[in-house]
Amino acid sequence: MLGWGVDRLRADMSRLLAILFHQGVLDEQFLQLQQLQDESSPNFVSEVVNIYFHESEKLLRNLRGLLLDREFSDYKKMGIHLNQFMGSSSSIGAKRVRNVCVAFRAASEQNNRAGCLRALELLEHEYCYLKNKLHELFQMEQQRVLAAGVRYPLHQQL
Repeated sequence: MLGWGVDRLRADMSRLLAILFHQGVLDEQFLQLQQLQDESSPNFVSEVVNIYFHESEKLLRNLRGLLLDREFSDYKKMGIHLNQFMGSSSSIGAKRVRNVCVAFRAASEQNNRAGCLRALELLEHEYCYLKNKLHELFQMEQQRVLAAGVRYPLHQQL
């Protein structure tokens, strides 16, 4: 019976990943990241992704801060933040987030403040969706590992 729980969690994880790939949220880079995880580093993917989330939060705050400044005119600085966001998103396979960064950068290169504000809103939406779905995936993985590791003591006959 215990194996069924593990198998079900594994199937649920596979379904969630399939949905994220089908929606274009993730790309093959995420699979390559998963291949780097092994017994010696069982939390590798979640650790890398959590670093990405931490850095992304800072970048989003910086981008929002720049755009909310009424005196804003430093589109070059915005481009630097966007390039960092694009690179880190690409490295974990966050395809839709990266694509929004590309559109955001195009708006910033045209000094299009309204376009940048719309792109920032979309970027925050895509980022939150990614974060929620990967959090869900990592919770399932944690449950699967726990379920696989549970061992019930055998009753000894006297």
